[in-house]
Amino acid sequence: MTLRKGKVAIIGGGISGLSAAAYAAKQGYDVEIFEKNDEIGGRARQFKTENGYTFDMGPSWYWMPDIIENFFIDFNVKSSDFFELVSLNPQFEIVFPDQSINLPEDFNEIVQLFESFEKGAGKKLIAFMEEGKEKYEIGMKDFVQKPCHSWLEFISLNVIVNALKLDLLTNYRSYVSNYFKHPYLQAIMEFPVIFLGASPKNIPALYSLMNYGGYQLGTWYPMGGFYSLVTAMEAIAKKQGVKISTNQSVNKIIVKDKVAKAIQIGDRILEFDFVIASSDYHHSETLLDKEYRNYTEEYWNNKTFAPSCLIFYLGITEKLPNITHHTLFFEHDLDVHVEEIYTDKKWPTDPLFYACCPSKTDPNVAPSGHENLFLLMPIAINIEDSEEVRLTYLDDMIARLEYKTGVKNLKSKIDYQRSYCINDFKKDYNAFGGNAYGLANTLGQTAVFKPSLRNKKIKNLLYTGQLTVPGPGVPPSIISGKIAANEINI
Repeated sequence: MTLRKGKVAIIGGGISGLSAAAYAAKQGYDVEIFEKNDEIGGRARQFKTENGYTFDMGPSWYWMPDIIENFFIDFNVKSSDFFELVSLNPQFEIVFPDQSINLPEDFNEIVQLFESFEKGAGKKLIAFMEEGKEKYEIGMKDFVQKPCHSWLEFISLNVIVNALKLDLLTNYRSYVSNYFKHPYLQAIMEFPVIFLGASPKNIPALYSLMNYGGYQLGTWYPMGGFYSLVTAMEAIAKKQGVKISTNQSVNKIIVKDKVAKAIQIGDRILEFDFVIASSDYHHSETLLDKEYRNYTEEYWNNKTFAPSCLIFYLGITEKLPNITHHTLFFEHDLDVHVEEIYTDKKWPTDPLFYACCPSKTDPNVAPSGHENLFLLMPIAINIEDSEEVRLTYLDDMIARLEYKTGVKNLKSKIDYQRSYCINDFKKDYNAFGGNAYGLANTLGQTAVFKPSLRNKKIKNLLYTGQLTVPGPGVPPSIISGKIAANEINI
């Protein structure tokens, strides 16, 4: 019988919580996840309707497949043991005011596409991606693996030699404009950073690594939906001996002599040797008495958050022409929308939005002859959220979908409709301000400047997830869980 090292409580069963649990259990700990909702997955949950639709609730872009695959490799399995990954062609479509552009699956075809818009842009794209690959190798396989307690962690020969290549002090917009002049090419290259939480003018050029991790490594879809990744991680965690308890809302972390001794769920007191909080960082701190918190309310109020979003899950009673699996509606000015999210902090006047139609790839997510449609519009956090406002924006998005698809009276063809917005993010995830994507990845909120992975006053309490290192997104959340689990042994 294997001697276990101690008991670990994981608060929250999202991607980072599942990752932390699996890695901690692999190291020899008894691990239990406590999830407040009735199913695991966090923002990556899924739901099924009575009339035959299956909706992923959050993540839909399967990028950086090699980083995600590393999780499976660490447990001596492959993602293909759990689900089938399909490469999308086109990767996505962007709708501009006067035309739509499909980004092909094959990178050589992307090069030709760029060349068709701007002489010399094909070769420049190759050079851009070569630099993006270097940043990806340094950033995703070295830089983001650090717990970020101190800048001293980054004093390695590899990071020092390659520091200038990371372009931390160059803004993303300037970086892109040095390569491409055509506004549509600039928009294609800027779009991946929109959800990082600031204008491309304020995001470090380091994040060109996302273009490589997407465009060159491909845009994928796990058959069965993104929740296939969640169920795969759940299976791996359980194989390591992790226990998962749902409908268990933790209401206090009990501390004695600067040690987290137990968690409280309702009237029950459960003792543990370590606690890893995968729930929203701000909320996790409210489970502590004030003297044990890392940060004040003022700290959180002064942080720059990535957007929240308005989501509609729609079932459509007929097939929609002229729309791809991923379609970005960019008919309006990106900078105006971004300004209204981050500066004005109001509902947008002429919004951009994103449509995901997974039934174009996966026939099992909608009834035969129907479409599964997911609409997402980035918005500011903490603005007034009402059903009336939500429906106003649905009308706008439906009108633009009608124009794109040529389908008239699209609303009359909806046989399932559900909205999800700021109030829901607060209720379901205790998300600060109703945020959907964590903290903005500005230079002042990168690495050591992010909220600490460790509680500075309680030695056996750690945090994981999108509000700490390395940041928002599915691959970073997987990495965050691994880092937190490794920190237990230090």
